[in-house]
Amino acid sequence: MLWLWLGAGLCLAELVVPTAFVAAVMGLSALIVALVSMVLPSPPLQVALWMLLSVAAIRAARQWVDRPGPKHYWDAIEGRTLTDIVPGHQGRVLYEGQSWAARCGDPHQAIAAATPVYVVGRQGTTLWIMPIDVVDHTADSLDNLDGLASDQHR
Repeated sequence: MLWLWLGAGLCLAELVVPTAFVAAVMGLSALIVALVSMVLPSPPLQVALWMLLSVAAIRAARQWVDRPGPKHYWDAIEGRTLTDIVPGHQGRVLYEGQSWAARCGDPHQAIAAATPVYVVGRQGTTLWIMPIDVVDHTADSLDNLDGLASDQHR
């Protein structure tokens, strides 16, 4: 009777607190042990069987449960500097509503406070940033070079 209550309780617990099917699988194992307990009266053997069934079933269930994909860390790529960032030193940037330590991606570039920036990388809790106007200017220059190259091939 104890195994029936334990099995039902664990299955119901899965409905209330999702545990990635761990509680449900353990509950099903307890229900199986409840059936086996009619021919296996030894409580220590019942507990061992329940533990063995639970571990085996959890390992088997992990193969069918979808694993989450890679975590997406960046919701936005733009921020704004809070402090001046001098070449080779760290400053602060406002990114996604939080203040982060930041360094410029160009070690020779200085960035003034309140400058809009792109976040181009992250190393631990430090963001690597580049001023938006520099990145946009570089992209425009590359577009102009592409236009010149296509004009020369005509």
